[in-house]
This record gives sequence, C-alpha cells and structure tokens, in this order.
Amino acid sequence: MISVDNIRVDFGGTNLFHDVSFIINKKDRIALVGKNGAGKSTLLKILAGIQSPSDGAISKQRNISIGYLPQVMKHIDGRTVFQEAEQAFEHIHEMEAELNRMNELLSTREDYESEDYQRIIEDYTHLNEQFTMMGGTHYEAEIERALTGLGFRRSDFTRPTSEFSGGWRMRIELAKLLLRHPDVLLLDEPTNHLDIESIQWLEQFLARSSNAVLLVSHDRAFLNAVTNRTIELSCGRIYDYKLSYDKFMETRKERREQQIRAYENQQKEIADIKEFIERFRYKPTKAVQVQSRIKQLEKIVPIEIDEEDTSRLRLRFAPATRSGNYPVICDDVKKSFGEHTVFEGVNFTINRGEKVAFVGRNGEGKTTLVRCILQELEHGGKITIGHNVQTAYFAQHQAQLLDENLTVFQTIDNVATGDIRLRIRDILGAFMFGGEASEKQVRVLSGGERSRLAMIRLLLQQMNLLILDEPTNHLDMQSKDVLKDAIRDFDGTVIIVSHDRQFLDGLVTKVYEFGDGKVREHLGGIYDYLASKNADNINEALSLSKSQSAPAATATKPAANESRLSYEAEKQMQKQRRKIERAVEECEEKVNNISAEITALEEIMSTPEGSTQANFEHYATLKKELADAESEWEKSMEELEKLQ
Repeated sequence: MISVDNIRVDFGGTNLFHDVSFIINKKDRIALVGKNGAGKSTLLKILAGIQSPSDGAISKQRNISIGYLPQVMKHIDGRTVFQEAEQAFEHIHEMEAELNRMNELLSTREDYESEDYQRIIEDYTHLNEQFTMMGGTHYEAEIERALTGLGFRRSDFTRPTSEFSGGWRMRIELAKLLLRHPDVLLLDEPTNHLDIESIQWLEQFLARSSNAVLLVSHDRAFLNAVTNRTIELSCGRIYDYKLSYDKFMETRKERREQQIRAYENQQKEIADIKEFIERFRYKPTKAVQVQSRIKQLEKIVPIEIDEEDTSRLRLRFAPATRSGNYPVICDDVKKSFGEHTVFEGVNFTINRGEKVAFVGRNGEGKTTLVRCILQELEHGGKITIGHNVQTAYFAQHQAQLLDENLTVFQTIDNVATGDIRLRIRDILGAFMFGGEASEKQVRVLSGGERSRLAMIRLLLQQMNLLILDEPTNHLDMQSKDVLKDAIRDFDGTVIIVSHDRQFLDGLVTKVYEFGDGKVREHLGGIYDYLASKNADNINEALSLSKSQSAPAATATKPAANESRLSYEAEKQMQKQRRKIERAVEECEEKVNNISAEITALEEIMSTPEGSTQANFEHYATLKKELADAESEWEKSMEELEKLQ
C-alpha cells in the first residue's frame, strides 16, 4: 500500500535519519518506537504527506486514503459534537446533493429516448450504488457508536465543542478519523487523552478494522494489544521486526548484546592494528606491512550499538517563598456551561505544602476547576487564594502555546531574567537540548520535546503553588520518575491532575474525586483511595463512585446479610451471565465472518469483471449487516459489564 524507499531527513545540517526503507501492507499493525527526538512524529508526517524527506521517495498505491492523528492540532469552534463528527461524512453529503440535483434534472426533462438522458440515468445509478455502499443510509448510527465508544454521553452530542477540554476535543478528532475508514491509519500518541474504557474500545475497533495501522505510543499494554509488527528508529536507521512489542523488546536486547560483543572485538582489532603501526612505523623492513595495516584500518566500518535511552532529566524546582497557611479555599463553588452543570457545591481547603490529586473521567471538570482557581473562568460560589500565593501552571495544551518560529534557545532566552540567563545552555543540556539541539526550531520538535521545553519555562518561574494538568502525557518512564522526584522535593503546594496511578503513588496525600457534578475528598494517597473503593485502578474506582449516589464520607455500609446474595439469586445470576457470554461469543463470530466476507468481496470488486451491480448491492447489504452485528455485540458487552 505504501512503499518507503531510502528516505533521509536533515534538520539544520543535522541528520535525523537516513536509508530508511520499509513497506506498509494491508492489515499491518505497526508500532513505531524509538527514543524521544528520534524522528517518529516526523516520519508519520512524511507518510501523511505533510512534510517532505530531504532525499528518497514515498510510493503510494493509487487512490489510497490516509488518515493522520497528530499529537497537537488546532481546533475550530462553531459546531456541536455531533456536527463536528459528521464532518467525516462530508463526501456523503456531497454525493447526496449531487443525487438530488440529478434527480431534479431527470424530473424536469422529457427527452426520455435521448442518449443524454440515458447517460444521466446511468450516472445516477452508479452514484447511488456508491452512496449506498459508502454507508449513506446509516452513517448517523455509525457516528453515535463511535462517540459513545470514546466516552461521550448522548446528551453531549448537542453541546458545542468549545465547552469541552482539549482531551475531549482530541477524542472528537479521533472519532472523525476512524469514521472516515482510511486505508492507512497514522496515529501519534492516540491514548494520551483517553481513559481506560476508551482505550479498550479503540483496541477493539482497530482489531476489527481491516485497515493498516502505524502508531506511536508510550502505552505498552496498548501496543501489545494492537500491533503485530514493530519498527524501531535508532541511530538514524530503522530495524523492522515482524513481532509484537514485548517480543521485539526481548529480541532487541539480544541484538544489542551481540552488537556490544562485536563492537568490543572490533575495538580490540583496531587497537592491535594501531599498536602494530606505531611499533614498526619507522622500520624500513616493515614498511610494506605498516602500509597494509593502515589500509586495513581505513577499510574498517565502525560497528554502531543501538541507542539506549539512558538520558535523564535533572529537574529541580526553585525554593518556594512562604505563602499563607491556606493557598486555596473553595466555598460552595459551582460552574455551568449553558444548561450543562459541570460541578456544584464544591467545598474544600488545601493547606500550605500539601500535594493533592484531582482524579475523574475526562469532562467531569478537573481542568475547569483548575481554570476557576487560576481566575480564567467565571464561576458561582467563592474561591479564596491565600496570602502571597505565586502560581505556576502546566497545562495539557502548554506545548501548543509555544511560538513555532523561535528556536529552543530563543524560547527560554525570552523568559529568563537576571543571572539565570548566563546558565541557559546548562539548563537546556540538562533537558536533553544540548549542543545543536538548542538551535532547533520549535516547529520541528516532537510532542515529548515540546513538553520538556514547556517544563523548562515552568522551572524559571518563581512559585509556591504548582498546578500540573496531565504532566506525564508526553514523557517516557525515566522522565516521569525524575519529574516525580522533583515534585516530591518541592517545598511548595502542588495540585496534580492525572490518571497515572504509578506517578501519583507516594506523591500525594489527598485525593479529590470528580464525578456526577460533585467533588469528593479522600484523605491518604492514591492507593488508599483505591482501597477505599476496592478497585485496582482509578477508572474502576470512578465507575464504582458513579453508581453510588451518596458522598464517600457519608455513605453507609450495608449489613453483612444484605451484601450477600442468596444461593438462588447467585445461581440465577450465574445462569444469566453464561447466557450473555454465549451471546457475546456468537456476536463476535458473526462480526468476524461478515468482515471476512466483505474483505473477499472487496478483492472481487477491485477487478473489472467484479464491478457488477449485484456485487455493489450485496456489498451494501453486508455493510449494513456488519453495522447491526457490531451494535448487537456492543449491547451484549454492556449487559455483561453491568453483571460483572
């Protein structure tokens, strides 16, 4: 479908990668991996046609469609959620308008026997077949399934997109992309703004899709669930493995060990040759042998060892000046967007030096309350900011606010003041922007590099209240650990919005849970919060909270005899569960069979003799059956989840 032939990319005289060649075939599920800044996002942009390589060529199959989800995108306001998702079917609307035009034309003409009239009828019939085959009659149901799968409620469909956070707006873009059913999907960190339920839905969607997928992600579980092939960018070259991510990591470890042994042997050989040359350089009787060794040395091709991403951020926040005892006090705070109430009755106090977590599903108001605390949004009730509080804010969209025309050095130089300006190079080096990397323009930086740059800007601020909104989204595991250590050592007050329980563990001493328009306070760390919910992860805890109408602090514990089902009731529930599990299996088998039949028919229809009206009609019928089967499968899964 796509052939990459010896492409090279240079930035400002520095080679990013070279001699890159591989082929993307139909149904390939490829994980693109490599250290931050290796060129993963750049390669995706080249495949999407947004950027051109310095050398080499990209060959694409004729009429192939490519869908690309970048890490960062600019959103356009003015539509509702459903209307924005409907943009994926813009071609359907164009076809529908053309069909109406042709229908009106046919109804006004009376030259029924003319060749022109017959040609219009043929064009109308062909276009109508395409319209039906492309889902023109049931695309609204498809939109609904995609939006609900990505976590939207049906009541959200009519809300303006401007009311949603950046994470939810990215979900809308993802829904639009998936609904277009491109032949090749290019996804750059698609799980950054998704909760666990939406990630699982996306995994299932990609598993059922017959399209090719090339994705970049730091989510190891997601890569293992979705991909069957791994392409690594390392040392400016690529290594292609027909393996899932975990198996690739095992093979990569073995390959690197072999490279180290070969490198050590080569270094010993080079040392021996150099020693011979130095020893006999000035002996005429050995002149021929010396010249031979010199030529031998020149012909040796140095063995490269795969990059091991051992670089670490050396992150330390400046000492905090003393603030008042209560940096943030919320008193009966309420926030609404039109008729939609995000939260109400919010009452809590954050003490000086506390580190607290805001947790909740996307759209429950975590970022909204942060913006109210920052006085960026009007709200009901009262928020009191304590005496001498100096706030620094790291937002989800912080990387988007950087000036793309500036270099890395200029970005920091513009905000640095006093003696700190003399140490800009040292600071950039600590954040892996040393040497020529400091002269890169912001526009060529990857998502992870932009996040690091935005964090440097944050470091230069004087603060005693630090607010971080999903700070780990574009950071690798090592960078997360270093940031966590720096926050732990910070002597000011910290509010962290995050879904990452490993990051929050041992860091926060209080958890505020957002859900159903309320904010509930839980004393203790993140695992104390999960234990109180008898949950393994944050999303499971939020699901349990959603089913409880009473606040956690006042909820009553049921009596032991009330909490256990009777034997008969348990027996009946087991019977119902087995029935639904069988229904799920039957639905899955049905979906797989129809998908296989559609794939086979597509191959037939791609030939001239297979482009018959009967095949078009059968194809449209199969697509409708597939949509119905998927809907039935989703309903069965929902019933099973409720029982469990």
